[in-house]
Amino acid sequence: MRILIAIDKFKGSIPATVAAQAIASALKQTLPEAECDLCPIADGGEGTAEAVVTAMNGEWCETTTFDAQNRPVTARYGFVRTEGGLEAIMEMSAASGLAMVSDLPLNPATATTYGTGLMVLDAIKRGAQRIVIGIGGSATNDAGIGMAAALGFRFLDANDAPLESIISNMDRLAKIEPPDRAFPEILVACDVNNPLLGPHGCTQIYGKQKGVTDFAFCENRLRHLADIAKRDLGVDHRDVPGSGAAGGLGFGLMTFCGAKLTSGFDLIADLVHLRERIAVADLVITGEGRMDAQTLHGKGPMGVADMARELGKPIAAFAGAIEAEDQLRTRIDLLCAIKPKEMPLAEAMQRGPELLVAAVIAQSPAIRDLLTGPTDRAQ
Repeated sequence: MRILIAIDKFKGSIPATVAAQAIASALKQTLPEAECDLCPIADGGEGTAEAVVTAMNGEWCETTTFDAQNRPVTARYGFVRTEGGLEAIMEMSAASGLAMVSDLPLNPATATTYGTGLMVLDAIKRGAQRIVIGIGGSATNDAGIGMAAALGFRFLDANDAPLESIISNMDRLAKIEPPDRAFPEILVACDVNNPLLGPHGCTQIYGKQKGVTDFAFCENRLRHLADIAKRDLGVDHRDVPGSGAAGGLGFGLMTFCGAKLTSGFDLIADLVHLRERIAVADLVITGEGRMDAQTLHGKGPMGVADMARELGKPIAAFAGAIEAEDQLRTRIDLLCAIKPKEMPLAEAMQRGPELLVAAVIAQSPAIRDLLTGPTDRAQ
């Protein structure tokens, strides 16, 4: 019997890779005859690179770069070999993430994606023929101008003097000069639909968590940047759904690198050959930290569950906590919350892997029933 473990992270508690390994460990104790296929998943946010590189047996590399407040850091990203060649798998949060600058006062006027650009440049120099980048967890609201500067774009004022590529300078922007180079294909894993500007744009929706207090200050500078980019680069992506992701980095990657934004889950599922792996499995196990009404609307575990049902495979899910249980049970055969009701949340998060193993062991009779029961679940 073959069990596919396609599980997302338990945010703040268990990385997706660790969760998959914990489930496999528990199954080895209770169903020793089972062959486990570990396929951690992600939706483009933090944990994307770890999930893809692990699922595809890729390799890691490191590069020296800078965090969002220009402090030197070492960022890690992965390489995988596919039929199309060498692909780099990375997350902007490895260089420009909010968690990395949590020890500093937030300063959106100077926060920059320059470090992300250096990471992209490093991958290009190492021969990446395609770059996949997840853009969740950002500390920035600069529309990717820092990233662009690292890749050779020049931002000039009315006197042709170079401007430092931070958002506070964009009111003085008069010209954008692109580098004389081509970029490899870049795919952006993104599951938000915010445009760059306006009431649903990056500043209004996500700016507060990055320290924005003067919303007009950022909004006006981003609008001016978009106007100059339209004139000098001949593209206008400000209204594209997802252009406002990661403080406008979605806009920046499309505008400066010709990147394509795509559904995070769909992209990851394609990269790790999820459908093919489900097709040869006898049971699929998925899950994440919390499964609730949001899970029903396209989050990773539900994508796994729907694909499994389409292929007629039984599906089990484990989560730290579960809401909307009645709705979830219409699409998942076995649903289990790993947190004991009486246990404080902080303790449960600290003991996440232990609780996950215990829950899988406790549910092993039900898992065995799924493996031996009816398999005609296709809808």
